[in-house]
This record gives sequence, C-alpha cells and structure tokens, in this order.
Amino acid sequence: MKIRPLGDRVLVERLSAENKTAGGIVLPDAAKEKPQQGKVISVGGGKTLEDGTVKPLQVKKGDTVLFTSYAGNDIKIDGNEYLIMDESSILAVIE
Repeated sequence: MKIRPLGDRVLVERLSAENKTAGGIVLPDAAKEKPQQGKVISVGGGKTLEDGTVKPLQVKKGDTVLFTSYAGNDIKIDGNEYLIMDESSILAVIE
C-alpha cells in the first residue's frame, strides 16, 4: 500500500530504540523511550499560502530527521508503524 501525505504533512518511519544504555545496561521494552529520529518515507505537495501559491516542503524523501517528542499521529500500514506529522514538528535534518 502506498500513502501520499497531503499538504505540508510528512510520513516518517521512526528509527529503532536503543537496547542498551551508554553504560551497557540492557533495557526492557517498557523502559525504552521512543526515539525522536526517523526517516522520511513520503512528503505532501507543500503548504498552500494565503495568496494561493504552494510553498514546497524543506524535507524530502530519504532525509533523516529529528522531531519533537509528541509529534504526529501513529499509524500502522502492512504491519509497519509510521508517523504522519506536520513539517513544523520537524526540528532538523540530520546530515
């Protein structure tokens, strides 16, 4: 199944959580924090401005991004978990 976000929304696949702490302690699933990094899978057409023009998004498919803690809505497609979020929830592109 393919999903194309609308407007200024972005489809992101969250990166996997760390299994160990920096000190080497193995974390159980309940103690893992959801990572705030992900890979952009698909982007919308852009934000429509008041004058009717469309401003393209700054992120593109394949970018690795850093986003806010409570960004987006969790969805499940074909057994995979994704986030759909506004581009404004993305803080930075990791290069």
